[in-house]
Amino acid sequence: MSGHSKWHNIQKTKGAQDAKRAQAFTKIAREMIVAVKEGGSGDPANNSRLAAVITKAKAANMPNDNIKRTIEKALGSGNTDNYESITYEGYGPSGVAIIVEAMTDNRNRTASDVRHAFDKNNGNMGAAG
Repeated sequence: MSGHSKWHNIQKTKGAQDAKRAQAFTKIAREMIVAVKEGGSGDPANNSRLAAVITKAKAANMPNDNIKRTIEKALGSGNTDNYESITYEGYGPSGVAIIVEAMTDNRNRTASDVRHAFDKNNGNMGAAG
């Protein structure tokens, strides 16, 4: 292992772990924003969906500061993102019915991505309506 410092080995491992944590925190934050907007309250005692997402965040070791900041952002202080939950139906290979639940800030992009995933795997989107 000559020529390799211990820090570079640690940095590579830590960087990968931090990227996974950041991705998980981002997903949970989006769920939290939708829960606050749909539930209408930033108080977990009055918003059961938010309480469930907070439990999920704590299970993923998300810091309390991040949780509070995300709830404040969802309540309107500096929030420009408008996430919504969408459900798509389609058929996979051999006619297997598939339901896709997605959270997005752009319906058109998400519909295109889901349609592409179905087409790539020999499936098709369900008819509209």
